[in-house]
Amino acid sequence: MTETLDIKITKTNHSRLNETDFNNLPFGKTFSDHMLMADYADGEWKNFEILPYGPIELSPAISSLHYGQAFFEGIKAYKHADGKVTIFRPDKNAVRFNKSAERLCMPELPEEMFIQSIAALVDIDRDWIPGKANHALYIRPFMFATDPYLGVAPSSTYKYMVLIGPTGPYFSKALRVKIETHYTRAAEGGMGYAKAAGNYGSSMLPARKATEEGFDQLIWTDAKEHAFIEEMGAANAMFLLDGTLITAEAKDTILDGVTRDTVIALAKDWGIPVEERMVSVAEIIEGAKNGKLTDAFGAGTAATIAPVGSISYKGEEYFLNDPEKREFSNLVFKTLNAIKYGTEEDTHGWNYIV
Repeated sequence: MTETLDIKITKTNHSRLNETDFNNLPFGKTFSDHMLMADYADGEWKNFEILPYGPIELSPAISSLHYGQAFFEGIKAYKHADGKVTIFRPDKNAVRFNKSAERLCMPELPEEMFIQSIAALVDIDRDWIPGKANHALYIRPFMFATDPYLGVAPSSTYKYMVLIGPTGPYFSKALRVKIETHYTRAAEGGMGYAKAAGNYGSSMLPARKATEEGFDQLIWTDAKEHAFIEEMGAANAMFLLDGTLITAEAKDTILDGVTRDTVIALAKDWGIPVEERMVSVAEIIEGAKNGKLTDAFGAGTAATIAPVGSISYKGEEYFLNDPEKREFSNLVFKTLNAIKYGTEEDTHGWNYIV
């Protein structure tokens, strides 16, 4: 285990806490008083610092702006009724953070450094954690290349940062989704399994086109045939088909979601069959037609459990059963919240106490 991380702390002279409207917390737009930064140079991580949230000075030539060496994670912290603060499964995010770093030819951050740095920042701004149901403190760790060099090569220096801020529900209604049959999110041998910034940049045009057509999310399909379901734009796609929970296998085109993994663990606890495999568009559409598709939802840190109300494919829209009457996803949502907010025993040890 890594020894206690040495972090320089400079607190703000003016907190924005009392100026923040906690009844209006759109995702990703409100940030707490402080942020964390660290540097990678000469083969080591150094200069860990918590400082007031604000702009930072960077060269316009840094390689991340030109060649895309940048990625991030998404985590949440929760406040329990007794005032205890917990972070949900940061160890799982630490593993994925380093998988992204490896794929993008960037330095790994030791797991203990990752968790300690996040916990230290959350601890300083713990008063920013909302106490309302379905609200949390969103945590955004990220890394980017900082060499001021216009050459196509891995950077030798990097910056690691963490931003945090209070947020409410990501989605407020059942989703109207469209199965994408032209654009591709990820291809085999690519970096779909990494939370690379470029993955999200390439998804924006097709997502905007879908929004203009009235859809809330896309369901991405495989790059070769567009015949197999991969994931949604903001979450892993999960289905309860004829009593079995099915979802695409976490491979090089699929993000290994923390919430996805949590849902699978809960399903197994409850004795529900689980299949992680290739999921054909045809079987999902057939299930929607014959009623065997009894649940469909997105699972992600930001989205949590986001029910799918309808699925559109090649111009036809298939409406699913009432989300409020779905047994599985509602039980998952209720159980997840109970564990995260401390009203149910955390038998898996998922909550990291700050």
